[in-house]
Amino acid sequence: MSKITIKVTQNPSILKFELENFITKNESFEFKNIDETKNSPLAQQLFYLPFVKTVYISGNFIAIEKFSIVEWEDVQDAVAEQIETFVANGGIIITPSENPTKKQPISVYGETTPNPAAQKFVVSKMLSKNAIEFKNIDETSSSPLAQELFKFPYVKEVFIDENYISVTKYEISKWDEITLELRTFIKQYIENGGTVLDESLITSQANQEKTKNEEFDNLDVTSQQIINILEEYVKPAVQADGGNIAFESYDENDKTVKVILQGACSGCPSSTFTLKSGIENMLKSMLNDESIKVEAVNG
Repeated sequence: MSKITIKVTQNPSILKFELENFITKNESFEFKNIDETKNSPLAQQLFYLPFVKTVYISGNFIAIEKFSIVEWEDVQDAVAEQIETFVANGGIIITPSENPTKKQPISVYGETTPNPAAQKFVVSKMLSKNAIEFKNIDETSSSPLAQELFKFPYVKEVFIDENYISVTKYEISKWDEITLELRTFIKQYIENGGTVLDESLITSQANQEKTKNEEFDNLDVTSQQIINILEEYVKPAVQADGGNIAFESYDENDKTVKVILQGACSGCPSSTFTLKSGIENMLKSMLNDESIKVEAVNG
């Protein structure tokens, strides 16, 4: 019999029931009611429980959101036993797609970053020409992959750039417990043709980049020099750590440079030190101005 592990989530109404093996290939499923469970006999059975509000199936887990009429501690063991019995009896969790997408083999490997809360997942193909950050699931309408990643209860933020995905986690989980699950999910999702980013967003980002280039010509000389230094010397190193840095503004009066940190660098404990000792000193030296200060507007 497949052993079920019960895990709490950030949402007290939702509980995860993890299986030992993956039960979906590249997709995640959400069922709001029994009428939507045509392709999931398990979800259909779970909706016969009066307290079940929503059923999520993804990776190696089934997550259930309950109504407030019961407490999880009173019913969770019974639900886990029901799922175990269903699986042991050969029950179908998800009916395979009738038109599966042709698999495209890729490799995905995880890299640590200076930010202990963030991990970088490098993919053997280009994902995006633009750096795009998602702070929560409400921002992910343009990225089906990011949307699916946010369904993992420990995912706090997602950042996608070029050939990698940076995931920032909540403190409730340790990387050695979740890295394999995330890496496998990302690999299977992309191999099976899952959409990483919507093309309309990429077009929109490209247009924004064109506008930004036009605005560059209207900036003062010092701001242009700062942008060039960040692009040439700083950004490559930051991207290697799973993050991104962008110029926000330069105040000629108090000599303050404001930058935006994204991905693994956003909220990173080492970001302040890096800015002060690295970027700030570099700008002071290259611009020959010891009064320059650097601030991160979201660090």
